[in-house]
Amino acid sequence: MQKTKKYFADSELIINPDGSAFHLHLRPEQLADRVILVGDPGRVKLVASHFDTVECEVSNREFHTITGIYHSKRITVQSTGIGCDNIDIVVNELDALANIDFITREEKDSFRQLTMVRIGTCGGLQPDTPSGTFIASVKSIGFDGLLNFYARRNEVCDLDLEEAFKTHVDWNPLLCAPYVVDNDADLISCVAKDDMVRGITIACGGFYGPQGRELRLPLADPHLNEKIETFVHSGLRITNFEMESSALAGLSRLMGHRAMTCCMVIANRRAKNVNLSYKNTIDDLIQLVLDRI
Repeated sequence: MQKTKKYFADSELIINPDGSAFHLHLRPEQLADRVILVGDPGRVKLVASHFDTVECEVSNREFHTITGIYHSKRITVQSTGIGCDNIDIVVNELDALANIDFITREEKDSFRQLTMVRIGTCGGLQPDTPSGTFIASVKSIGFDGLLNFYARRNEVCDLDLEEAFKTHVDWNPLLCAPYVVDNDADLISCVAKDDMVRGITIACGGFYGPQGRELRLPLADPHLNEKIETFVHSGLRITNFEMESSALAGLSRLMGHRAMTCCMVIANRRAKNVNLSYKNTIDDLIQLVLDRI
């Protein structure tokens, strides 16, 4: 018996009058199989400046997209803005563009797999991750709680590491339940090679309190970062903070896509220093990813 195709109602998959995805304003034919994700909309042009040719450019709010050709590879570079909530929008709409027919509003017969690499900035948490270090996330711990809203969450998560982490830091039950997801191992081998530090990345739900920064408001647990820095599991340490990798890894694994995050350290939290001129050097990381994706 033929399986009935799932139909996506107007209210669930919102399509603009020009046939583009609601937030991204991107049409299905404008999306490449290889996607580079950046947080800063301004960084899209920096990545695309390496392209041999540009096919299209679309912009809406913080979502800026350029698709073009780099050394015979068709690549889309897409900005996400800041936070896992924006990753939820971007990854769901990219998957819809690839795997839902925007005319019939039904899932396509054949699955189209996307390869997504996030290039970002982060805070280093270990002595050997000074400013300028490139870090590839082997696993991502989500403090944001996003993946907990989706079915089959436990099937893609490292449940042993989750429990070990919660025990080690004495996790506050008032916070979202953390989830731990592997980034794509084959993609890491291809992109990170032997010149990026590998480790566990924490994706935080904010820049200040959730990352242990204290300004005028005191922290609920002022020692949380110290406990995070001493956590070790199966030989891996927590190397860095950022704000998007867990949602990217989790949603991609649930959907069947390949994804990873690599970041350049711009602040070392232990050394309490920051490099504000990082925009002049992140182009080196961009070049590596373009060559290896």
